[in-house]
Amino acid sequence: MRNLKRVFTVVVCLLLVLAILAFMLENQEPVSLLFLGWVGPQLPVSVVAVLALMIGMVIGPAFGWLLGRMLRASHKRLG
Repeated sequence: MRNLKRVFTVVVCLLLVLAILAFMLENQEPVSLLFLGWVGPQLPVSVVAVLALMIGMVIGPAFGWLLGRMLRASHKRLG
């Protein structure tokens, strides 16, 4: 059972890597982002999208952890 789970995990990871690679190869047009007057360097669309995904994958769990910590602290004070 452990080996089946391990094989399934490897297959899913490989499919994810292939999907990301295909996305990056298909989206090579350079774009420049403008945010609050700051102009970013020209990067391929795929790089911008993958960077946004990675930043979201870090910020989302960080907010979840912070919220959970704040809720546990408030429960300790109340209880």
